[in-house]
Amino acid sequence: MEKPILMPNFDKVEFKDKFVERYKDLTDFEEFKKYSLSFPRRCIRVNTLKMSINELKKRIEKDWYLKPIPWCKEGFWIEHKGVGENKRRDVGNLIEHTLGFIYIQESASMIPPLVLDPKPGELVLDMCASPGSKSSQIGQYMKNQGILIANDYKGDRLQALGINLQRMGLTNDIITLMHGQWFKEMEFDKILVDAPCSGTGTINKSIKTLRIWNPNMVKRLAGTQKVLLETAFKCLKKGGVLVYSTCTLEPQEDEGVVSSLLEKYDNAECVKISEKTLPGLKRSKPVMEFNGEKYNKQVKNVIRIWPQDNYTEGFFVAKIKKL
Repeated sequence: MEKPILMPNFDKVEFKDKFVERYKDLTDFEEFKKYSLSFPRRCIRVNTLKMSINELKKRIEKDWYLKPIPWCKEGFWIEHKGVGENKRRDVGNLIEHTLGFIYIQESASMIPPLVLDPKPGELVLDMCASPGSKSSQIGQYMKNQGILIANDYKGDRLQALGINLQRMGLTNDIITLMHGQWFKEMEFDKILVDAPCSGTGTINKSIKTLRIWNPNMVKRLAGTQKVLLETAFKCLKKGGVLVYSTCTLEPQEDEGVVSSLLEKYDNAECVKISEKTLPGLKRSKPVMEFNGEKYNKQVKNVIRIWPQDNYTEGFFVAKIKKL
């Protein structure tokens, strides 16, 4: 694994005492801090709706290094071959990006659609879809066959969602504007709930996360996440699959939310995600107890990824089946 490149003045970034206390109990805090304050690796996903992986590589490998992401065959870490002032970092200015041949997407963010495994012809819901990285990946795997409902609850977020799905060439999507908990009981084959969260796995993208973090905010978000997950489960057909994911590392928002659903519904099963589904991905142990609360034993099947595990964002993913 590549060594992280620390941000300038990383040693001046302040962590709240309660944050440090909590995360020291959960992980190797110094490693977590180092990777959280390092520059993120640039990543792209090839959009096979418009171009094959080999064709894309031929177009850009002259000027860019492409290193395959082990768990996503369409994904690559990307770095320019230039040196010093000639080294480009503006992947978003590539013509391939403008034409929708690639999507700039963090490597850990590619995991939820892979676990969801949507198929052509299915009815799929992405409940919290903007700006569209996972929706476009889902549509890509559906090969534009079936129906993908891409929903978000804020009108100003739909602009980016619509532009991105159009740029990527999706033709089987319906964009909706509503709170996720307003969905009524339907019969979706697959549902992704990539829930709004406290974002403690993405500190390197937003240092302000450390300023706004507090235990009350985490508790409030967990309440909303439980409602979203339960709503999604009710909208799932029997035998259907639901993926719950966040970019936070807070047990209350991750294992705690999944445990709450499992305790409430006997026909909910937390499915183990095989190594074959995500080859080469290093995982950390799930949190089975937090703040004196013991979680449902099925929670052992979720995926918890710390930034230092794979030099990615921190991420949490759970696969739930409706029996």
